[in-house]
Order: sequence, then structure tokens, then C-alpha cells
Amino acid sequence: MTDIPREPDHRIPVGISACLIGEEVRYNGGHKRHRYVQEVMGRHFRYIPLCPEVAIGLGVPRPPIRLVGDPERPRAVESDNPERDSTDALAAYGREQAHGLHGEISGYILKAKSPSCGMERVKVYDHKGMPSGNGRGIFAAALMEQHPTLPVEEEGRLNDPAIRDNFVERVYVYDRWRQLVAGGLTAGRLVDFHTRHKFLILAHDQLAYRELGRLMASAGEADIETLAGQYLKQLMAALSKHASRRDHSNVLLHVAGYFKRHLDADDRQELSDTIHAYRRGEQPLLVPLTLLRHHLRRHPEPYLANQQYLDPFPRELGSGER
Repeated sequence: MTDIPREPDHRIPVGISACLIGEEVRYNGGHKRHRYVQEVMGRHFRYIPLCPEVAIGLGVPRPPIRLVGDPERPRAVESDNPERDSTDALAAYGREQAHGLHGEISGYILKAKSPSCGMERVKVYDHKGMPSGNGRGIFAAALMEQHPTLPVEEEGRLNDPAIRDNFVERVYVYDRWRQLVAGGLTAGRLVDFHTRHKFLILAHDQLAYRELGRLMASAGEADIETLAGQYLKQLMAALSKHASRRDHSNVLLHVAGYFKRHLDADDRQELSDTIHAYRRGEQPLLVPLTLLRHHLRRHPEPYLANQQYLDPFPRELGSGER
């Protein structure tokens, strides 16, 4: 009997805390399955699940751990037996995974409030057992320190549409970057990558837009590996900033200018009214973007057609606000 060939999995590889996709790895033998993360995002992301506490041998079930000491440099210890300290093991595992997954994943979703995986606002306790501040999970801190440009988010924050849109957008940009690197870095390919993301960058950070443009001006002269490292660092920092309605509106108006000579007075007015309605908060971003894509189909503009801003990720994953 001939095997039926399997369809290739084109989903984007993303690391994730294993409990979020239903694996029973928590200290009490349970899980924290997140329906949206697994059922919706999982149609586009291929998850690589990890549980650092299980990985370092703490077992299931196990005594819970918590962060203690200095919130800037907390220790992860067993709640009822502070002598059992897992800090170094969790940090080492975080560094190991950051190294092993480097270039293999395009994002990471962490379990919120976890002493190992929490990205932020994890309770830290003093020697009396009282909350003394907030810190970051030990594994998460090591992972993010070793892999600073990787898009990372917590499942709890993904319930906020604006935060979710920003994370998904960064994951898709980072995945395109991985494809660029895999295909071989050249000055020409780097400049092309930047060109396709210009309006996306502009919506997030005008200063970074100008700085990255100047960086690309040296693409033919600078060492390509060094230049690419600088570019990625500045790019991901820029995209992590929230793009306001005003920022988006300025980019939308800029895009609309490409159609000025193609549209009649009524179409131009409709487009302008739609963009300003979005700016006033009366419509989601999806409305002017859809109208611009409509005009692009009717009046093809190669430069605009290549801009990731107009369609940065599958619409199923977006709130429409971005």
C-alpha cells in the first residue's frame, strides 16, 4: 500500500509554555489550556511546547515554587522549603533553549504570573513570605536576555486585541526575517526586505523609520552580518511600540496619495472620509485598509503591492484595530 504524502506544515514555528496547549505539566498535575491560543492561533502557529520546571526534573505533581528576594534578581525556591532552590537550573535551561531554538522559532508565548515562565508582574516575596514587588520568571528572563529580538508575549496579555495584534504582527515580520537569513544575506535582499516593511515601520516609529533608512544607505559598504544584526535590533524595537490612530492615519493618507491620479473626486472624498473616521475612532483600521486594497486591485501599484503594511498577517488573527 502506497503512503499518501503529507501536506507540508507551513505554520510558523512558535515556542510556548506547554500548559497553555493542554499538557498536564503544572505543579498540581493540571494545565492552563488557552482556547484562543490553541484553536485560533494554532491554525497559523506550529507550537513547540516546553515546561522548564518539568525539564529540570521537578516532576508532576510537585511542590510549587515562588520567587523570593530582590525583585531585580529573584530566586526561585520551593514555597514550603526555601532551601530547595531551582534558580540556576531554570536559568541554565532558559539559556540552553534560547541557543537551541535560535533561528528555529519566530516567537514565544509564555504562561503569565509563573515563577519560571512569567514575562512580567510575577509576585516576588520577602523573607517573611510577604509580597515585596514584581519580577520576571527565571526561565523567561534567561530566554529573553539571550534572544532579545524574539517576539515574546504572555497568554494573559493576548486577551487585549491591541497587544495581540502587535505580537502577531511581530511574529510574522520575524518569520519573514528568518526566511531572508535562510536564503542568504546580501545587501540587495536586505534592502528589499526593508523596502517591503517601510510603511509598517513608519506607523510604529517615525524616528526608527529614518534611522533604518540611513542604515540601509550603507548596505553596499558595511559588513553584511554586522549590518543585519543592527537592523534587526532596531526593527524589532520599533515594531514593539504601539502605533496610534494618528500614526496609522498618517500612513494611510500617504498610501492614499498613490491613487490621487487614478480616482475621481467622489472616490477620493470617500477614501479621505474613511481614513479620518478611523482617526476619530469611529471605525476600525480594517475599514480604510480594505478600501485601499480595493483601489490597489483596480489600480495596481507595484510598490504598494509589495508593502506588508496593507496585509501583514492573516485577518483571522487580527482584531481589525491593529
